[in-house]
Amino acid sequence: MRTSTLLTAGLLATAALAAPLTEKRQAEKAARAARRGATNRKSNPPLKPGTSEAINLTGEKNAQYSSNWAGAVLIGTGYTAVTAEFTIPTPSVPSGGSSREQYCASAWVGIDGDTCGTAILQTGLDFCVEGSSVSYDAWYEWYPDYAYDFSGISFSAGDVVKVTVDASSKTAGTATVENVTKGKTVTHTFSGGVDGDLCEYNAEWIVEDFEQNSSLVPFANFGTVTFSNAYATKSGSTVGPSGATIIDIEQNNNVLTSVSTSSSEVVVSYV
Repeated sequence: MRTSTLLTAGLLATAALAAPLTEKRQAEKAARAARRGATNRKSNPPLKPGTSEAINLTGEKNAQYSSNWAGAVLIGTGYTAVTAEFTIPTPSVPSGGSSREQYCASAWVGIDGDTCGTAILQTGLDFCVEGSSVSYDAWYEWYPDYAYDFSGISFSAGDVVKVTVDASSKTAGTATVENVTKGKTVTHTFSGGVDGDLCEYNAEWIVEDFEQNSSLVPFANFGTVTFSNAYATKSGSTVGPSGATIIDIEQNNNVLTSVSTSSSEVVVSYV
């Protein structure tokens, strides 16, 4: 009885200490968001179709299914950088969709988020369509924090974009987006103070149905995104996506994507 009483008292004391720390962390995040222009946009780890539960990838080579990720994932240890180029597509309203609703998709490269769920270092480009209006936004993110938009760079359909993430440690690194066609580059440096540590277990090339305001956005028909010159750095050596685990997006019992890989490419098509 005494042991139970002491344990209960200890747990209450811990909870009392945790509350102000949690409030302080939330306040710091809000202040950081205000300074850096955070959106309500957020990536998530790959989720089981129809749920909010993250998939625990096993490294199987057969395609696995997610409600929000389509692409290729390398699983191992020592991944510290990922890069690729792709041509910006023109998104369109999917079959049966409404011209009065906005549909989006996002193409990005990242480190972790699969067999390591504590953090994802990622950067990429969102493409959205509403009626005949199309927009593009470049962003960077250190999950579980929100995404932040880059400024000072613009995009058009058909531009070639290079996206790169490079982790200098498990709490620091850079996210870079280069519009190769227009000759413009933007970079964000994470210098610590992040919300989660990387494990350096995963490298990925992904087209995502991202989250906004706590739910997945309506998914755009993005045509095909081909990640070319797709490479990762693993323990100091350069590796390609050949043999990576493939993920396709499945929503409402319908498979919406088809993914293939080669030694230096990941091809993601909307079907």
